[in-house]
Amino acid sequence: MEKKPKKRSLKKTALVLLALSMGIVTVFICNYIVIRSTTGKLFVSAGDTPKYKVGLLLGTSKYLKNGKINLYYRYRIEAAQKLYEEGKIEYILVSGDNGTVQYNEPRAFHKDLVAAGIPEDRIILDFAGFRTLDSIVRAKKVFGQNELIIISQAFHNQRAVYIAQRKGIKAVGFNAQDAYHRHGLSVPFRELLARTMMMADLYLLNRQPKFLGEPIEIG
Repeated sequence: MEKKPKKRSLKKTALVLLALSMGIVTVFICNYIVIRSTTGKLFVSAGDTPKYKVGLLLGTSKYLKNGKINLYYRYRIEAAQKLYEEGKIEYILVSGDNGTVQYNEPRAFHKDLVAAGIPEDRIILDFAGFRTLDSIVRAKKVFGQNELIIISQAFHNQRAVYIAQRKGIKAVGFNAQDAYHRHGLSVPFRELLARTMMMADLYLLNRQPKFLGEPIEIG
């Protein structure tokens, strides 16, 4: 009578380990696909980056929870400025979260881009870039762009460029300086999970942007 509960326990443990193993394999397969699909599409030198009309600057918060400046934010500003000053882009489309009155990523970027010398009429704001997928799809469906230079850190650009490719957009990424060393392994780990969820969004759930709206012309 004591053997049956033991067998059931071993079976449950085996199933849990199998599910865990399959999950880990899935995560790493998704990561491999993203890296392989975007090889040669990311640039670190503005001089080597092809010239496109619009650079899509992906949003992030300006400040960390401790009140200090978010280096991911600062470096993205610098990257966008560099592309514009070297004539690689004509317009900067800033796409970010505008979830509350107090939290407005595009407005913060707009203010600091202008302070960096970018003319206001060359900055377009997308207030409904709640996720990377939303930002990419809206760049095409709302802002009419079929070619983009995506501006963010390398790990984020890989995912963004992959989404753009699957949405019929000719895209490359320009890598802003990274700051992952300040956050340990948390950023790479979250990115692995984000890539797995992205695959589910694209191929299983067919997830769409939260908002679209009327077309907005750039230039």
